[in-house]
Amino acid sequence: MAALSRPRRSTNGREFSKHDARRLRRRWFERIMATMALLNLVLVIGDLSYIPLRDLYLRLLPGLTTWYGETFKGIEPHRFTANYLDTVDALEEQVSQTGLTSAQAQSILSDLQQQSRAMISENPFQIANRSGNLEQIKNEMRDRIGLESATESMTEFWSVDHLSEAGFSAEMAFFRSEVQPLVETNFFRRIAVHGGFVNQFWLIDIWFNLLFGLELLARSVYLDRRYKNFTWRDAILWRWYDILLLIPFSALRLPWLALARLIPVTIRINQSNLINLEPIQSRISRFVISQVAVEITEIVVLRIIDQMQSLVRDGSVAKTLLAPKPQRYIDVGGVNELEVISQRLAALTVYNVLPQVKPEVDALLKHTVTQAFDRTPGYQGFRQLPGIGDLPDQLTEQVVSQLSANLYDAVKGALEDKSGGDLTQALVQKLGETFRAQLKENENIEEIEALVVDFLEEFKLNYVKRLATADVDRLIEERYQLYNVSQGNLKGDR
Repeated sequence: MAALSRPRRSTNGREFSKHDARRLRRRWFERIMATMALLNLVLVIGDLSYIPLRDLYLRLLPGLTTWYGETFKGIEPHRFTANYLDTVDALEEQVSQTGLTSAQAQSILSDLQQQSRAMISENPFQIANRSGNLEQIKNEMRDRIGLESATESMTEFWSVDHLSEAGFSAEMAFFRSEVQPLVETNFFRRIAVHGGFVNQFWLIDIWFNLLFGLELLARSVYLDRRYKNFTWRDAILWRWYDILLLIPFSALRLPWLALARLIPVTIRINQSNLINLEPIQSRISRFVISQVAVEITEIVVLRIIDQMQSLVRDGSVAKTLLAPKPQRYIDVGGVNELEVISQRLAALTVYNVLPQVKPEVDALLKHTVTQAFDRTPGYQGFRQLPGIGDLPDQLTEQVVSQLSANLYDAVKGALEDKSGGDLTQALVQKLGETFRAQLKENENIEEIEALVVDFLEEFKLNYVKRLATADVDRLIEERYQLYNVSQGNLKGDR
């Protein structure tokens, strides 16, 4: 008794708490309900596929298929084909008793010939949408007898001469194995009061509807006790996908809509960990995101370029560039961003860039000055005077060094001096005004706008239109590379 009173322990020696036990029960409950939802979906798919795949089901599970069709689908043996097979049975029994040449056997053969001709002309398979099976029967008979006409072939098959010459047992074995299964696929389906075919699958489906309805009711009561101000609407919104399990689609004569139950079944299986769907979900998500990302990127880029073309065509860009102060322009912060940017770039160039490139600038100036001196008349003669030596080169280096230093100091001083800064800003402003004025006077703006529009159109045709084809393959390849790397890291962490 003492052993029975001990608390259960897990594999790592920890005692099972009430919370662990409750969580374990909840997990098993979720798995059971997910299994029931999956079973319901399998039955729905089986019911929907019964009529299209009835011939296959007859070969695999003949007894169950016949019982299901008669019980839930209103299917009965077709009188014509059932009578045809009964006549064949009567012929085989009569031949075993009195022989093939007896009057009774010949009468049955004559009846089979007449029924065969009626089968071909009246096509009793049409109502069951099995006309293809009749065509297959006709082809089997043509191949067996060797005649072009299916009617003549079947008439000849059920003749005394043919059965005697080919062998009654062999021909009956052929009929039982090749023709009879095709004849048995035909059926008659009853019509319901509403005008459609009889479908009693709702008698099975309604029990699942009640089960999931009770589950939703139990969940709502549980949540109502656990959380305050919980309403039925909250319960429905919380598990909205379960509504598809409650609607009796078969009773409403909307059986194909029951396939929408794939949504709650998938969610339940994933949440209950009944089947690990994470790899499939991840692959589907990555594939969809890759495809959508490419499409959205192409649309966005095309939209931006089209908007730029529209702005160029209607003159908005020209007005913005040529007008010193555009009308109805929204200013943020009260700062001229272009002036501030130009000042920051100028300071960066003077204080950080020019000191680092000074040797290269001095070398270029030296080369320029030397070339200018070389082209001066009499300079080469001056270099050849006795005692001159490297004096010209030394003078050139001094001139270049002094010139470079003076220029740098002048630029630096202009930035540091308020008057110099004002003069520099006035120079930049004057350059902008002069540039805009020249564009207006020379009337080049229309030509430039047309060239810009054409350039953007060429950019779309040559680059953006190929984005989907080029990027899909690249994104898919990169996606799988990242997936493999991430999976490898996860395995390494484990």
